[in-house]
Amino acid sequence: MSPARTRTAVYPGTFDPITNGHIDLVHRAAPLFERLVLGVAASPSKRPTLPLELRVRLAREALAQYPNVEVQPFETLLADFVRKIGGGILLRGLRAVSDFEYEFQMASMNRRLIPEVETLFLTPAEEYGFISSSLVREISRLGGDVSGFVPAAVAEALQAEWRREPG
Repeated sequence: MSPARTRTAVYPGTFDPITNGHIDLVHRAAPLFERLVLGVAASPSKRPTLPLELRVRLAREALAQYPNVEVQPFETLLADFVRKIGGGILLRGLRAVSDFEYEFQMASMNRRLIPEVETLFLTPAEEYGFISSSLVREISRLGGDVSGFVPAAVAEALQAEWRREPG
């Protein structure tokens, strides 16, 4: 792997929505790389709650303090996106042992599809280890307070989405 490729890491995900746990991972990873690209996947098969454009905007707002971090949407195979932007590292978060099996499978598949790219796992700070986008969505959908789990703009966007949805 060329040194130039190792300077660019890609942190892919649906980010529906971006959480304080995701932000913590970026905070930990940003100093390690010259460039960190948060790749927001369209993921239509997951039927995201928030539209892609909104997820990208919220992520850009949440990560604006990191000058070497950029947020880009993608609708292609992750391997193609990583090659297109010249990434050399895939950044993935592990919250708990339960995440490991899925992440290991994905890392193995990505190694076959993009052998020139390595996967790096990071763990979030303890206070964020239990936060998941799906839990945040469910709490918010049921009218719960998610302000401790996501930036204020994200909590507001989720509430606006639930008000928009029919009955």
